[in-house]
Amino acid sequence: MNIYNVVFLVLSIFILLKTLGYAFYEIRELKNKSGGITIIFISIFIVIFANIILFLR
Repeated sequence: MNIYNVVFLVLSIFILLKTLGYAFYEIRELKNKSGGITIIFISIFIVIFANIILFLR
């Protein structure tokens, strides 16, 4: 594992946390539950998939 993998992992987790914050804001404040849940599932899937591809390469 090199430094680029670690930086990408930390950066992707940070972006995931920011995205989850927006999704929870959308669920609570904007009353858009389907949109918030969709954002949560898609963002988690993308972060997991990108990190798996990066570490397998």
